[in-house]
Amino acid sequence: MKDSSILRRDLLAGAGAALTTSLFTGALKGANDRINVGFIGIGAMGSGNLNFAIRAGAQAVAVCDVYAPHLERAVAAAAKAGQQVKTHTDFRQLLADKSIDAVCISTPDHWHAYMAVEACKAGKDVYVEKPSCVYVAEGKKMVEAARKYERVVQGGTMQRSGGYFKKAAELVKAGAAGEVTFCHAFQSGLTKREGFGNPPDSDPPSNLDWDMWLGPAPRVPFNANRWGVEAAAFPTFRYFWDYAGGAMTDWGVHLIDPIHQCFGEVMPVAVTAQGSKFYVQDNTQTPDTMQATFFYPGFLAGYENRECNSLPMFTDGYGTAIHGTEATILVNRSGCSLIHTDKSKGDTKWENNAEMSSMNVPHWANFLECIRTRKRPTSDIETTVRSSTACLLGNLAMRYRTHLDWDEANWTVKQDAAKPYLKERYRSPWVLEV
Repeated sequence: MKDSSILRRDLLAGAGAALTTSLFTGALKGANDRINVGFIGIGAMGSGNLNFAIRAGAQAVAVCDVYAPHLERAVAAAAKAGQQVKTHTDFRQLLADKSIDAVCISTPDHWHAYMAVEACKAGKDVYVEKPSCVYVAEGKKMVEAARKYERVVQGGTMQRSGGYFKKAAELVKAGAAGEVTFCHAFQSGLTKREGFGNPPDSDPPSNLDWDMWLGPAPRVPFNANRWGVEAAAFPTFRYFWDYAGGAMTDWGVHLIDPIHQCFGEVMPVAVTAQGSKFYVQDNTQTPDTMQATFFYPGFLAGYENRECNSLPMFTDGYGTAIHGTEATILVNRSGCSLIHTDKSKGDTKWENNAEMSSMNVPHWANFLECIRTRKRPTSDIETTVRSSTACLLGNLAMRYRTHLDWDEANWTVKQDAAKPYLKERYRSPWVLEV
């Protein structure tokens, strides 16, 4: 595999660079041909992606989930859109179907890397949700697989297809902010002290394959919060270290990613972080309060998550702020603002624009277009891996109370004691091989 610096040069040389089509699963699609897509994991995110993909012009042909009610719901949703889908409970059956051109992976995070690599090996193009991975080493293998098997792999950082985020990147690259020395990614809210409660371990539901849900993660008894499908609108698995990275890799990826989009996918050279569960008293593991500092070449970026105080910052509860000598550029899903340092110049805000607000359907449309053209998509997998990796490093620095220096050329950290925590640790028989 090329080292990461070469991969980055490839990416920056052309996000629209063409791929070869020798491994395309069928005849190259024409502009009016439907692309057959299979959906792996059709819970909250997967159901959304099924809807967005169909609206963007995809042909849904198969769905896969280890929880029977999810399958039933997906079949009904596809039928309502005039499409019939096969059902699977084992993703390997779906990947073996040669009629499927592309797959969407919206499983819990700990499955993302393995399934994406296997899909590439099976000759499928891939839409994989963020964060791209749970371990730093997994991300490198995802990029390697995309390049080795010449696959179009779109990460689920769909904000990159949104007008407000494109505007922010345009402003930064045009120099509207001036010299930038600090960026600020933030989220805040007020949760309940009891959080999601403390359910005891129990038998899994009869219509859930718990062992397959765990997959490469450690074998543990079923717990309603570890699964989390019935506890919240978005499942609570994301607050357990075996499967995800809490707010840092959930919202944090979406808040760090605009910084990478604006500054050309550069990685931080050093990371420090602190955080803890100070207030919430449920059985989840990730912090309710966290601050991380990312030292990028030329500027610092701070990330903060407050779940115990909802006072907004810059009038918003979340967002990404880029602070320069001439102006601050503030962006989130509701708008983009240019706030001048010189108040006599007046500020500009782009908001309440339906076209600029749209993200998911354009992101899927870009993916489908790139399947046809074999060009790199808007969120080529390396971009999502970079933003995800920055967040993973933030969590590692916090959990192990250490400063981390990033070694870009070798895609690792310089602290030997931390290196073992970067490599994936899979339960047998799962092995991540490109």
